[in-house]
Amino acid sequence: MRLLGISGSPSHGSRTSRMIQQVLDAAAQQADVETELLEVVTSGAILCDGRPPEAYEGATRQVIDKVVAADAYVVGSPMYRGSYTGAFKNLFDLLPNDALAGKVVGLVATGGSDHHFLALEHQLRPLLSFFRAHTVPGAVYAQNLHFVGDELAEETLKACHLLAEEVVRLSRALTPGQAGPAYPTIIRRSDQQPSSTSTRVGQT
Repeated sequence: MRLLGISGSPSHGSRTSRMIQQVLDAAAQQADVETELLEVVTSGAILCDGRPPEAYEGATRQVIDKVVAADAYVVGSPMYRGSYTGAFKNLFDLLPNDALAGKVVGLVATGGSDHHFLALEHQLRPLLSFFRAHTVPGAVYAQNLHFVGDELAEETLKACHLLAEEVVRLSRALTPGQAGPAYPTIIRRSDQQPSSTSTRVGQT
């Protein structure tokens, strides 16, 4: 199982990235689980400009392919103004609509206080639902008081380990590609997709 962590923090080595890494490290203790952390800030992906995913090249193409190739995910972002970062959103704007379909995703977020906790449910989870991914019920949220220096508090660390167990367990239990009914198709303008006349909802 290829488990990919995706950190939407604008800072390399951020608290969000370190918390995702804790989940990945716990998951890697289980048999046949390979993990990798992708930080959008160092990924080299360019700003989404409306082209279809297959039209991108270079580092952006590599990032798209890496995300598509993964079997399961742990995704997270610091929460600013009650939502995830623009860098995090940009990565998902670049992905094909079916990139995460039927795959399992664990959710992680950080914030300056408890005020941003529900952004996990109102912002992050609906984004993954659009991609027809299976999100693990519950999530791991950490604010300033959940860190002791650079280290996670014991309770939050345990939550990271539980999230890792659930991502792996649920992913192994599901049939690959099992994502429920597809969204209706819509007509794409010819200048957006020269090779095809239709695509899924959202790639406009």
